[in-house]
Amino acid sequence: MKMRAARMYGYKQPLRLEEIDAPAPGPEEVLVRVGGAGMCRTDFQLVDGYFDTGLDVGFPITPGHEVAGWVDGVGSAVPKTAGLSEGDQVVVFGSWGDGACRQCHEGNEQLCAHGVWAGFGRHGGYQEYLPVNYRYLIKMPGTGNLSPDTLAPLTDAGLTPYRGLKKLRAAGHLGAGRTLAVSGIGGLGSYGVQYAKLLSGGADVVAFARSDEKLKIALDNGADHAINVRDKNHDTVRGELESLTGRPQLDAVIECAGSEDAIRLAFALLAAEGAVASVGLIGNRVDIPLFPLVAREYTYFGSFWGNYNDLTEVLALASAGKIKHTVTRVRFDEVNETLDAIARGDVLGRAVIVYD
Repeated sequence: MKMRAARMYGYKQPLRLEEIDAPAPGPEEVLVRVGGAGMCRTDFQLVDGYFDTGLDVGFPITPGHEVAGWVDGVGSAVPKTAGLSEGDQVVVFGSWGDGACRQCHEGNEQLCAHGVWAGFGRHGGYQEYLPVNYRYLIKMPGTGNLSPDTLAPLTDAGLTPYRGLKKLRAAGHLGAGRTLAVSGIGGLGSYGVQYAKLLSGGADVVAFARSDEKLKIALDNGADHAINVRDKNHDTVRGELESLTGRPQLDAVIECAGSEDAIRLAFALLAAEGAVASVGLIGNRVDIPLFPLVAREYTYFGSFWGNYNDLTEVLALASAGKIKHTVTRVRFDEVNETLDAIARGDVLGRAVIVYD
């Protein structure tokens, strides 16, 4: 059986759109027929060489770490207790740990020092069929009402801000009478706004973005206020924040962009004992003043992806109809053009490859 695959043969090169042999599942693997493959900015960064010093990549590889589809075949050693049969709708948890380290035993396989990820060294969803160990599949209910193109983005874009906001909540930075900002309304931030309303215990939610189109998505997804921060200094944004909320400072920020400017703005607006959770990765360094960090007792959380249990919670929210989706369906032959558009910031919400 043949399949289409968009494969990477080197850095800073367009993906090659090929027809190759479909893989067969190993004994403990399930062959997933991909119904939707989310296109993340980190896919562009992978191709552009962002990870070339920290990731062991053997070319050619197929990107794509956001994957949902259907079971097409089940390996001979997959236990019956896994409950997986041909035709089942499944979602792929894309971070695969070694199973031996402390992080794996705690359930945080995405932090495993020896782990691998779908689409980063191991083949991902930019191909029509993908073998996955049965332990990394989540079976959707038989009466599920979500299509693979809406499920796939939940495995990263919908998962990453969820974990970051859980950290802010657990540390006591959210609640009534507080102001929470969601910075960067792209693939992650469009979901982050919704989790901010669901998890913040009544906090005012303010969206920051550099595009009125993206801010409209934030407002449609539940943000109480929106501020376009393009070409504005910190004092101007602070003034707009006070005009909208009655307060010139923020108690917490879920930072979904990851640019140096966005992170500096987040800390410039923090109230004493405020906190920032960084989940975005546009830039590659952090540059903030040290004295306020110490003297005002700020907290800075790094938050990477999410674990398997986090994803089950996100999928439960989606199945209950509590999550809106902003999805652009992408044909296979549009993959390279769409990666370029993602790099420019031109895609609203999440682009998802579909093969039908």
